Amino acid sequence: MATKGAAAAYPSAARISDSPCYLQYSASLKCLEEFGSDKSKCQDHFDVYKECKKKEREARLERNKTRSLFS
Repeated sequence: MATKGAAAAYPSAARISDSPCYLQYSASLKCLEEFGSDKSKCQDHFDVYKECKKKEREARLERNKTRSLFS
């Protein structure tokens, strides 16, 4: 069961719309809707989203370096 503190510590974990990569995510989905089964036409969108998620993860790891698990 999540506590209020846990929810505040991880606000972006609850909804994709809270992610800094939401626009890239939405563009990827829109492309898939437009081209259906031809995913190759959406590869550029996938690559941009993947790079955004990579940067988001790196930033989160960097922030977590300064945090202590026991404080």
